[in-house]
Amino acid sequence: MTNHDIERIKSLLGTHEDFPQKGIVFKDMFPVFQDPTAVEAIICNIVQHINATYPDKIDAVVGLDARGFLFGPLVALRLGAAFVPVRKQGKLPGECAQATYVKEYGEDVFEIQKNALKEGAKVIIIDDLIATGGSALAAGQLVQKCGAKTIEYVFMMELDFLKGSAVLDAPVYSLIHL
Repeated sequence: MTNHDIERIKSLLGTHEDFPQKGIVFKDMFPVFQDPTAVEAIICNIVQHINATYPDKIDAVVGLDARGFLFGPLVALRLGAAFVPVRKQGKLPGECAQATYVKEYGEDVFEIQKNALKEGAKVIIIDDLIATGGSALAAGQLVQKCGAKTIEYVFMMELDFLKGSAVLDAPVYSLIHL
């Protein structure tokens, strides 16, 4: 992605101070979806990166609740891969694996349906933003519990100063560094 494209996408991001609690500066990806050309640039960049970096087929894209659901299915479709949601506790039917994580403003539990990933599947985990890395790490633990392997974590934005990438067990690709 060119610097011009990155700056254009950055200019579309919303910023909300003291949300969801005092002291947090929330970066809002939703305004980007008002510009279809920007969304297309993001999806094309991610798919091109994955195809250029990993010659073997990716079996599944795991999207984190909830903004990972916006990009994950689009990327999965273009890769010819399955899309698998990781949701907050109690939102998925059937037998689920769980992982607890600490985020910058609290603790939560993620779940994945135990039969959603095949043993040995090659997985990309996707979300809109990485901060401390807690939610992405939990998603990676869920992928492992299903017997699959995380090949890479993909984010639209990375808050570099929080060093969330350092806690993850696979390479990280982020389009925008803040």
